[in-house]
Amino acid sequence: MKLGAIGCVAVLVLVVLAVLVGAGVYNNLNTLDQAVRAQWAQVENVYQRRADLIPNLVETVKGAASFEKDTFTQVTEARSKVGQISGEALKNIVDDPQAFERFQQAQAGLSSALSRLMVVAEAYPDLKANANFRELQAQLEGSENRIAVERKRFNETAQAFNTKRQSFPTVLIAGFFPRFAEKPYFKAAEGADRAPQVKF
Repeated sequence: MKLGAIGCVAVLVLVVLAVLVGAGVYNNLNTLDQAVRAQWAQVENVYQRRADLIPNLVETVKGAASFEKDTFTQVTEARSKVGQISGEALKNIVDDPQAFERFQQAQAGLSSALSRLMVVAEAYPDLKANANFRELQAQLEGSENRIAVERKRFNETAQAFNTKRQSFPTVLIAGFFPRFAEKPYFKAAEGADRAPQVKF
């Protein structure tokens, strides 16, 4: 009888320890998941700042380069594609690699269109001398720098989450909770590995 009672107590202690370890792992994953989501919100914030600057920039450039309609159309279309990604899709984007990829592609298209707009602007000395344009250009450059910093921070936060998620025994517990799926990373734009060709 005594041996059976000791066995039951030992099993009970093991169960309690397993529950405590599981709760600790779950809480740790939850903390890291929330950090990823908070960092994602910061990424969205800096992308929104850039999107808010674009109409002013386009209108300023239009005044000096009215016949560059194709470039303005491309910028407007690229900004529209970014805006088409719904709030519902953005809500769970850190858990959906395909939605994350669509978001990244839309933002890369906007970056490309903005680069073409800046090339057009370089061809107009009067525009480059315009104080409003210079201020908007500086704001846009600042936004691009902020985007790079926040994307880097997001990748670091996602890496911390993914490393913890893939470690033992966390990987066993994380598999039971879909919200703790591996987080995606921002990647370099296609062709970023090749040096640009400069022709004079």
